[in-house]
Amino acid sequence: MDIVKESEPITSEQIADKLKLTRAALRPDLSVLTMAGILDARPRVGYFYTGRTMNSFISEKIASIKVDEIKAVPIVINEELSVYDAIVMLFLEDVGTLFVLDGDGNLSGLVSRKDLLKIAIGNADIHKIPIGVIMTRMPNLITVTTEESAYDAARKIVDHQVDALPVVKLEKENKQTKYKVVGKVTKTTITKLFVELGNL
Repeated sequence: MDIVKESEPITSEQIADKLKLTRAALRPDLSVLTMAGILDARPRVGYFYTGRTMNSFISEKIASIKVDEIKAVPIVINEELSVYDAIVMLFLEDVGTLFVLDGDGNLSGLVSRKDLLKIAIGNADIHKIPIGVIMTRMPNLITVTTEESAYDAARKIVDHQVDALPVVKLEKENKQTKYKVVGKVTKTTITKLFVELGNL
């Protein structure tokens, strides 16, 4: 990239000479940089630097990936479930957050590992307390839709310091917005995406 910036337009032969490589050895690198939009190639003229960087390429890639492509299966419970049963489900499903639905199947809250730990180490009878008593309720939840980008989801996780976001589909009902849970995005989801992009 530096060679092209300094000497544009420059042919692949000239770049290969400067690097003391063969054109064949250089071809894959030039292909990647051209496909990424960092370099532009013009027949019989040579390569130009477009001004884009690898950072902008990565940003654009993350922004182009929709939540719908990376969402995981959410674990949902109802408000009447006891704290004890929620703790059991948390461990059986090996998750950090449970999403709570009301009687109509709409998102009404969520409960995290931290919420359950806090109530469990107190003197409360966790067999009798329903999850609805300790959960974080709507509208205090941060949600994400399937059409938002992976970047938007990651930004919400960081900005609001949460471990998981419910992926929701919004539905209007009697002038009220209802939230149907269709997935989840977690810190693990974003980490997996980061690793996959690193393997490209």
